[in-house]
Amino acid sequence: MVTLGAQAFFGWKEHNLELQQKNAGTLRFGNYLKSGHFISATFENFESEFLQMALYVLLTIKLRQLGSAESKSLDKKEEVDREPLPTADAPWPVRKGGWILKLYSNSLGIAFFILFFSSWGLHLYGSWQDFNVEQVLAHEPTVNVIEFLAEPLFWFETFQNWQSEFLSVLAIVFLTIYLRQKGSPESKPVDAPHMETGK
Repeated sequence: MVTLGAQAFFGWKEHNLELQQKNAGTLRFGNYLKSGHFISATFENFESEFLQMALYVLLTIKLRQLGSAESKSLDKKEEVDREPLPTADAPWPVRKGGWILKLYSNSLGIAFFILFFSSWGLHLYGSWQDFNVEQVLAHEPTVNVIEFLAEPLFWFETFQNWQSEFLSVLAIVFLTIYLRQKGSPESKPVDAPHMETGK
């Protein structure tokens, strides 16, 4: 909440400076929070984070990396692979079984993809609104959302964030083969062999 508040405050200041430079009226803080500028910037970041986590959750089911602390074992089943047992203290969907259990068994990935697509849609909406404000200030015609999808700006914003998320995942998967951080659950033990896979 602190970083989101700081982003909103400084984004508001920066956006108002841009508007002043274009001889346009400035926005009150409350109005800024509803502006395309704020919505686009916020959900552009959320979108890439949720995509990263959704893919990380799903791809680590089957993909392995020899020696990585972030990988499941190459040759044996792990606790997360076992079939759920409907014990008395198991979550309700496990005790219920059937399609409810199937849905619950995939609920983490589903939740991250819902968050991703929601954030992507809000990023698109905010970026489109902000683009049209810029068009009006430049005395150019506005575009509808379908036309905006053909604009390079939205895809530039999208892919610059996605590539940074993929780079960070790639970095942790490979750096944990050879590097250690004592006490971190993201690291193998300091004395673990490099080619030991998993924690």
